[in-house]
Amino acid sequence: MTDEEQTTEQAGGDAPFNWATADTTPVPIRISGLTNRFGDFAVHEDLDLEVRRGEILGVVGGSGTGKSVLMRSIIGLQIPDEGTIEVFGHDITAAEPDEEIGVRNRWGVLFQGGALFSTLTVAENVEVPLKQFYPELSQELLDEIARYKVVLSGLPEEAASKYPSELSGGMKKRAGLARALALDPELLFLDEPTAGLDPIGAAKFDELTRELTDTLGLTVFLITHDLDTLYAICDRVAVLADKKVIAVGTIPELLETDHPWIQEYFNGPRARAAVATHQRGKALDNDDSGKA
Repeated sequence: MTDEEQTTEQAGGDAPFNWATADTTPVPIRISGLTNRFGDFAVHEDLDLEVRRGEILGVVGGSGTGKSVLMRSIIGLQIPDEGTIEVFGHDITAAEPDEEIGVRNRWGVLFQGGALFSTLTVAENVEVPLKQFYPELSQELLDEIARYKVVLSGLPEEAASKYPSELSGGMKKRAGLARALALDPELLFLDEPTAGLDPIGAAKFDELTRELTDTLGLTVFLITHDLDTLYAICDRVAVLADKKVIAVGTIPELLETDHPWIQEYFNGPRARAAVATHQRGKALDNDDSGKA
């Protein structure tokens, strides 16, 4: 595809909008006045949020606060009733379907459970977005890219030929991550990536997420209820309650707020255990650094 073909007219204006040069903004995701309703019930009302380039933003909230609905709105699976969602500086809520193509190949999504196609091998699952956006690629190159993404996600190379039914829960998560990374995205959306994993598996997935973020320069939108994940890898945390984002910041900054849900969430027994685990990990890292 040529640069001219990738250039579309910016919604609401005459100036051309080139997705290839739209990645300089320090705020790749900006949400303003978002409202999502299901019938008469409003999940979000006048919700605002900014995601900074290069950060892992944890998104937390009680059941029914619309964490997954928010993610689905950003990636275009949920059409909001009101508000705007800007990705790479462009309002995707006003974009035409052909125009959205230029941004959809710049993000990857890991849904809960991996959402793999059961009749396809891991490699074939990884190849699905590649075939969608780059149909001209040869099968040999597709297979090579798929094997690389499988290994990048922490799976052994031989897992590429396995079917989802042959994988453990943790391996399915990594296979889903491999598919999310297929297009070399700049944005990575993770929906409860450690849910259902044992503590060791969850910790290893967290480490992988942090490593990939730092190595590949990703911006990560991470929905989770795992306090260990929040303390271990998240740069900031956004809290959903009362139909909007009530606070966003580092965990120490959130602890300074007086909202009852935030205080209960971050000062409860599970939070104290997560803090203790995080502090032990830092102490071990410091000991290893001193011995080196």
